[in-house]
Amino acid sequence: MALVIEHRGKSPRIDSSAYVAPNAVVSGDVTIGAHSRVLFGAVITAEGGRVIIGENCIIMETAVLRGTSRHNLQLGDHVLVGPRAYLTGCTVERSVFLATGATIFNGAHIEQRSEVRVNGVVHVMTRLPPGSLVPIGWIAVGNPAIVRAPQDHDEIWTVQQTLSFPKVVWGLERAPEGETIMPEITTRYAKALARHLEDRILTGKPE
Repeated sequence: MALVIEHRGKSPRIDSSAYVAPNAVVSGDVTIGAHSRVLFGAVITAEGGRVIIGENCIIMETAVLRGTSRHNLQLGDHVLVGPRAYLTGCTVERSVFLATGATIFNGAHIEQRSEVRVNGVVHVMTRLPPGSLVPIGWIAVGNPAIVRAPQDHDEIWTVQQTLSFPKVVWGLERAPEGETIMPEITTRYAKALARHLEDRILTGKPE
């Protein structure tokens, strides 16, 4: 039996035709649609924002899907999320392939029929139009997205700075050079995660 957890008073809703592996974790305001499959070691957690998984989706081993207080996470129908992928607070439309190790950040929107290949990254607030491709290890950034190889760091950073990762994810301005916002980030995050102290492990598989 999967580890199904009530978080902040919200319990997962898992369609009776779905499969969730015995050592997967499903926590909080999560909906898993008909005929979807969540494989071994995957974690699906609603950390203040909803997680909605459509029908006929495949969540492979050790993938992590996280809804946040600023951004829900939603998958359309027929989405495959590969092993070790990490998705947080993003929208993924139908018929999208996210390969092994893909990382999709907060506020990103991947439109239908797109592919993010092995270890590809879609950065915060980035939008991929329909049928887009992020090659192996490449990075998509911006709205509309540019897709670049990791060695094009300066071009990526020019766009990424305007997207303000700390503001999108934690609501904080980037620290001036030579300073850090890490003490405030970790304090805020620890306070938010303390809500798990009140979690309740549910018995049986919710409908």
